[in-house]
Amino acid sequence: MFVDELELFVRGGRGGNGAVSFRREKYVPRGGPDGGDGGDGGSVYILADASKHSFLDLSYRRTLKAGDGEHGRRKNQHGARGKDLFVYLPPGTLVRDENGNILADLTQAGQRALVARGGKGGKGNARFASSRRRVPRLAEKGLPGEEKPIKMELKLMAQVGLVGLPNAGKSTLLSRISAAKPKVDSYPFTTLAPNLGMVKVGDQGSFIVADLPGLIEGAHRGAGLGHRFLRHVERNLLLLFLIDLSPGVEPHPCQAYRMLQKELEEYSPLLLRYPKVVAGNKLDVTGAEEQLEKLRQELAQKEDEATPVFGISAATGEGLSELVSFLYRRINELAEERPVAELEQEIRLEQAAEEPLKVEVINGVYEVTGTAIARMAAKTDFENEEALQRFQNFTRKIGLDKELKKKGIKEGDTVRIGGEEFYFYE
Repeated sequence: MFVDELELFVRGGRGGNGAVSFRREKYVPRGGPDGGDGGDGGSVYILADASKHSFLDLSYRRTLKAGDGEHGRRKNQHGARGKDLFVYLPPGTLVRDENGNILADLTQAGQRALVARGGKGGKGNARFASSRRRVPRLAEKGLPGEEKPIKMELKLMAQVGLVGLPNAGKSTLLSRISAAKPKVDSYPFTTLAPNLGMVKVGDQGSFIVADLPGLIEGAHRGAGLGHRFLRHVERNLLLLFLIDLSPGVEPHPCQAYRMLQKELEEYSPLLLRYPKVVAGNKLDVTGAEEQLEKLRQELAQKEDEATPVFGISAATGEGLSELVSFLYRRINELAEERPVAELEQEIRLEQAAEEPLKVEVINGVYEVTGTAIARMAAKTDFENEEALQRFQNFTRKIGLDKELKKKGIKEGDTVRIGGEEFYFYE
């Protein structure tokens, strides 16, 4: 089963809580606070792995969560950091957020990107000791990690994209020139998913060919199976058009070539600029030579006169060595022509902008939002009197009282901050 689109929910680990503890040892006067900090939560990373070719192994795990940080302990022992989670994806994976914005494009094995940061661990009470506060009895709670849905789309990384109408012989060709074992049969749409094959060219080297499911007329609008896989041709260096030369075949070879070009253009006009090679298949069939000559004449009369045309038989192997040698030379030329971009091994995502303090009245409740106050509320233990006092001091410092009064708040009205509700009093 081939899965090239997937939506996941990723969540960073929660930070550990800080500890409230006091040193009490024999012969040690005035031990003081010694509560350690909580550990930070683990983060979720996506990483390109050359051994992966689809999202199949992730399709059964729709929520991915990194490890939580451990809580702080006495004797100033900080909690351990949560374990990071690495999600291994095929090279060629495009990752978007829920709004369709691109978060990362993993084009090379080893590249990685952080998609959900872990929450910060809370401070222990040892961090709040001062000359004025000798015995602090408060500690912070750990912050929750980032969480978000991500949408992943795979565009196969291959040098040669093999396109053609159903039953043109693409799977047979791939099985003859590589070690790939695609399903081969005589009925349309035998290939239900793209197949990758490594083609060895003697001792010179190798290249990768992607066999894509057959296109039919209207594929760019969703007809047939080809529309699901048209995206995979966007990462190829060149396109190999495989045309059936059998006499009496419908559509005619020249018409089949134009139809394939039209579908690619309708999907993305950029695809027409890709270098192309045409291979007329089934030369072992009587009358195929005449069809090949007509195809060559058709291309010579049109704007495609520079497109190389080969005659082959995927069934018998005729012409395959010449085609493979040409493809290898051509993709090496194209690779040298293409500018080499500096690729980051770690793609750093921008953090979300800080939201300012905002007060809205919803059904008589004063809803308070803002990054700073939400963060402070998340790490405050409201059961602790000292922690509650610290939170109240913070709200006054950022001007929350003034904002509430501007909205017309009265004593006894309800204020909601995060998941906590309070009554307002002067």
